[in-house]
Amino acid sequence: MTSTVVYLGDLRTKATHLQSGEEILTDAPVDNQGKGAAFSPTDLCATSLASCILTIMGINARDHQMDMTGTTVLVNKVMVADPDRRIGQIDLEIKMQDRDWTDEEKEILTKAAASCPVCRSLSPVLVIRKTITWPS
Repeated sequence: MTSTVVYLGDLRTKATHLQSGEEILTDAPVDNQGKGAAFSPTDLCATSLASCILTIMGINARDHQMDMTGTTVLVNKVMVADPDRRIGQIDLEIKMQDRDWTDEEKEILTKAAASCPVCRSLSPVLVIRKTITWPS
């Protein structure tokens, strides 16, 4: 097993990662009857996508002796209600760490960003817009 999730009441859950014991609280978002006091489940989905992309890029960076420590992703999740409430779009801006990247390194990391397993697992109707910003 990977985790356990417990409903705490008042639209809040607690997920526990079984291997490490780490915990994540979720709360329903304000626009869906919640308090917005923690990540919502859909926030975690979009954030998980960004974390996965950085992890796959990080594996490739390590394999090619590149340091991308400090690289960040700005995540914007857009909900839609038609026909049913769901994530309609996720915008990701990957801001690469400030260093001189060669064209070869950029190509390696760009390909890595496109091979994220979370992205491959999401519905094809979900619009994912991903941009990589390299320092100038």
